[in-house]
Amino acid sequence: MRLGTLIGFLAIIIALYILWRIKQVLLLAFAAVVFATVINQLVKVLQKKLKLNRKVAVAISVTGVLIFVVGFIALVIPPFIVQFQELVTLVPIGLEQLSSWNEWLHNLLPNELIEDVRGLGTLTQNLQAWANNLVGNFFDLFTSTLGIVLNSLLVIVVTIMLLANPTPYRQIFLLAFPAFYRQRVQKILNDCEKNLSGWAIGILFNMAVIAILSGIGLWALGVRLPLANSLLAGILTFIPNLGPVLSVVPPTAMALLDAPWKAAAVVILYIAIQQVESNILTPIIMKRQVSLLPAITLLSQVAFAVFFGILGLFLALPITVVAQVWLKEIVVKDILDRWQPSNQKQNNQNRNLKVTKNVLHN
Repeated sequence: MRLGTLIGFLAIIIALYILWRIKQVLLLAFAAVVFATVINQLVKVLQKKLKLNRKVAVAISVTGVLIFVVGFIALVIPPFIVQFQELVTLVPIGLEQLSSWNEWLHNLLPNELIEDVRGLGTLTQNLQAWANNLVGNFFDLFTSTLGIVLNSLLVIVVTIMLLANPTPYRQIFLLAFPAFYRQRVQKILNDCEKNLSGWAIGILFNMAVIAILSGIGLWALGVRLPLANSLLAGILTFIPNLGPVLSVVPPTAMALLDAPWKAAAVVILYIAIQQVESNILTPIIMKRQVSLLPAITLLSQVAFAVFFGILGLFLALPITVVAQVWLKEIVVKDILDRWQPSNQKQNNQNRNLKVTKNVLHN
């Protein structure tokens, strides 16, 4: 192995190690890029419709998003927490009644599972002991909370910086590629922005519609805790395939506390909502969404959650959306689609040369 090759190999290993060590910072930076990309669509709309200066449009967009988030937390989260605590207590009772309702269901839901789920109800009973432990571990709690707050502020600040003037950051990124390939990378970045924005708008729209429809349906059926269950259904929509299945368990278990027919009605309601989402909502917004295979989305979420924790789980789908665009454009179109065996390449060159000679002769 030549010295230059060895040095290059070692440089790649060191670079990968450094990237792994700062993976948390990179994920936070990518989160800022995602938020900036999505909010930038609102900025463009304000610039186009209201003829506003970009800085004014950015200020209005960021302020509006922050007001919406703070309002959502203030109005929805407190009652959601109260209802969720009651939800944790009622679900084990409903599952126990479900298992005793039918022998086949009893085999499907063994006693061990019910005992494990019932253990969630003891969380409220151990609240005092948990509070005492918090006092003893105050420094760890303070450090964790401070870290979350600082990371959130970092993402917000970087998002605003990217929104205020995104051109210099894109130009710096383009400098990492050879001059002849920068125009191609510019197009790929535009495709990433389009797909990422479409995915974000689509998934937020789906989550909102499913939460609203679930809340209305559960309220009409008289199921307990409609707010907590509907919000849970909307949030779990972020997890394709598995999320809708998980979201139907709590309301079904609580409906069983009232009557078996009500539980069946809840299952039918959720199936109907998912059919509306799959056959009506998704085709409408698919024009703006990037198509992700269900197995790939699920595996990406599991993999990123294992390697990067909760932040990796949150960013798994947008990372997959961006990675899919880069793989399709660079690996597939620019490399594999143009890959030809040497003999075939020579034959093509000879054929082109023969055609050129015939044209010149005629």
